[in-house]
Amino acid sequence: MDSDIQPDLVLRGGTVIDGTGAPGFTADVAVGGGRILAVGDLRDRRARQEIDVAGRAVAPGFIDVHTHDDLACLTNPDMAAKVSQGVTSVIVGNCGLSAAPLRLADGVEEPFNLLGAAGDFRYPDFASYRAAVERTVPRVNVGALVGHSALRLMCMDDLGRPADACECGAMGDLLRDALRQGALGLSSGVFYAPGAAADIAELTCLAHLVAAEGGVYTAHIRNEYDGVADALREAFAVTAADRLPLVISHHKCAGVRNWGRSAETLGLIDAARVSQPVFMDCYPYNAGSTVIRADLADGEIEVLVNWSEPHPEMAGRTMKDIAAQWGCTQAEAATRLMPGGASYFQIHEDDMRRILSHEACMVGSDGLPNDPLPHPRLWGTFPRVLGRYSRDLGLFPLEQAVHRMTGLSAATFQLGDRGRIAPGLAADITVFDPALIQDRATYSDPRAMAAGIDRVYVNGMLAWAEGGLAGGRAGRFLARSGCC
Repeated sequence: MDSDIQPDLVLRGGTVIDGTGAPGFTADVAVGGGRILAVGDLRDRRARQEIDVAGRAVAPGFIDVHTHDDLACLTNPDMAAKVSQGVTSVIVGNCGLSAAPLRLADGVEEPFNLLGAAGDFRYPDFASYRAAVERTVPRVNVGALVGHSALRLMCMDDLGRPADACECGAMGDLLRDALRQGALGLSSGVFYAPGAAADIAELTCLAHLVAAEGGVYTAHIRNEYDGVADALREAFAVTAADRLPLVISHHKCAGVRNWGRSAETLGLIDAARVSQPVFMDCYPYNAGSTVIRADLADGEIEVLVNWSEPHPEMAGRTMKDIAAQWGCTQAEAATRLMPGGASYFQIHEDDMRRILSHEACMVGSDGLPNDPLPHPRLWGTFPRVLGRYSRDLGLFPLEQAVHRMTGLSAATFQLGDRGRIAPGLAADITVFDPALIQDRATYSDPRAMAAGIDRVYVNGMLAWAEGGLAGGRAGRFLARSGCC
C-alpha cells in the first residue's frame, strides 16, 4: 500500500475468504477511494474509520448471476432484498427477458410482465438503459445481458416462426451495438412463448456475433422436464463452433418423472466441457417460480400461487386447494388464474444438491422482485447456501461456497475487478458471521431478512449495517472487462 495514502476504512482482524476458493486467513483489509488498498498485517496503518471484525468472515460482495432486477434496480434502487443478504452486484437480462433494447407503450405480455409494467419498458437501445442505471445509482452494481426475446419483439412482427435472414440481421445490429455499449452477452429463453419458435440457426447466428465481441451466452433451455437432455444438447450446439462461454440457467431436472436425472445431465455437461466452456447457475430450493402455466399444474407436484391478476385473493394458496374449491382440475384452475405467478415444487432435493455442488456451478437467486408474494429465494438465496448447505450440511467448505458466488461468477461474466479480496480491486465487501448466517425467508413470510450479515460495502461505501440500509447508494453499471 502506498504509504502516502490514508485509507478511508480498515477492517481489522477478520477471516478473509478471498473468493478464489483458497483457505481463509486472518488479515486486515484497507479500503480507500472505492478500492481495496491492502490486505495483510496493517497494525501500523491508521484510517479514518477502523472496525474490529474479529470472528467474522470478510468476503467479496456476492454476485447474483441470475436476476430479473432489470427494472427493479431503477424503480426501487435501494435493492434491500439484495444488499440484506450480502449481494453487491446483480446480473440482469436473464432468460431472454431484458428491459433493453425494448420499448412497450401498451400492454405487457407474459413473461415480460415478470419484470414490470408497460410504461417501464422505455429503452429502445442499450445505451439508454445503461444511462438510466448510471443516472439512478442503485445500491448495487448492475451488469446486463441482452434478452433474445426482447430482440425478437423489436425486430419481428410474427413471433410464431424462426427469424428470416433480414430479421436476424436486424437483431444482430441491436445486439452488436449493445455489446459495444457494455452488455455482458446474450440470454435466451426458448422455454417461453416469445422465443419458443426460434431454431438453432437463429440462435447460432446471434451466438456467433456474441463470440466475435467477446461476450457470454446464458440459456434458459427449451425443456427442463422430460426433454432436458435434448434441450441441453441444443444449447451446446448453439455455442460449440465458437467455443462461446455458455451458462445453463437455473439448471434443474423438473417434474417427478425426472427426479434423479441430474447425474445424467451433469454427465452431459461434463462431456461438453471437454471441448467448450460450459457453466451453470442454481438456486438452493426445491421449488422454481415463474408465470402460472396450465401445463405445469399437472397434479403431481405442489403448486403455490404467488399472485393472480383476476383472483388476487388466491395468493398464498395451493393450486390443489383452489381447484377443489372451484370443482375443477388444477390445469383448469391455473387457466382461470392467469395471468399470475406461482412456485412449483418440482425439484428433488438430491438433484439440487448435486447440481449446486458441481465445480462449474454458480449461485443465482432467479428472484422475481415484482411478485406480491415472491419466492423466498429473492431474499434468502445466498445466506441459505452459506448457512444451511455449507455450514450445517457440509455440502462444500465455506471457501468454496464463497467462490461460487464471487470469484467464479466474476470470471465467468468478465467482471475483472470484482469477485476477490485483493489490492487494486473494487471494494465490494460483505462481512458476515459464519456461525450465525442463515436465511429466514419462507414461502409464507418471503421477505424475512437473513441473519448474520453484519456489513456490506459497495465500491467502498457502506450499504448495509446492523440489519438495515446504511450509508448511501454507490452502485455502478458493470461493463464486461475490456469493453467501454
